[in-house]
Amino acid sequence: MKLLLDTNAYTGLMRGSESVAVEVRRAERIYLSSIVVGELLYGFRNGARYTRNRSQLEAFLANRFVEFLPVTFTTADRFGLISAALKRKGTPIPSNDIWIAAHALQTGADLVSFDDHFLRIEGLAFLHLAEG
Repeated sequence: MKLLLDTNAYTGLMRGSESVAVEVRRAERIYLSSIVVGELLYGFRNGARYTRNRSQLEAFLANRFVEFLPVTFTTADRFGLISAALKRKGTPIPSNDIWIAAHALQTGADLVSFDDHFLRIEGLAFLHLAEG
């Protein structure tokens, strides 16, 4: 199984969330979207532990089972398809989350998140985790 971690799933994993850890341990491959990395770095810069958090992220990305996903033309195409479908249904979600979902669709990975608005995206393999 391939997983793409949403920003809150990565954060949960680093904070010891057992629900995220269980899914990560079962996965053959873990993806981190460049959008997720951008959100994380933004959060780190606004926190008190930038250096520690960035080092932890870089170590995670260096793991041979983890792959960083840059935005490509294919990602942009998926973004456009998802955005248009959500607009037609009148069910928008945050733009960054559309980019993250586009990466999940592009890679065929299950998206792991605590956010339920990903349920609005047709065709997205989504593992909605309960917080706690």
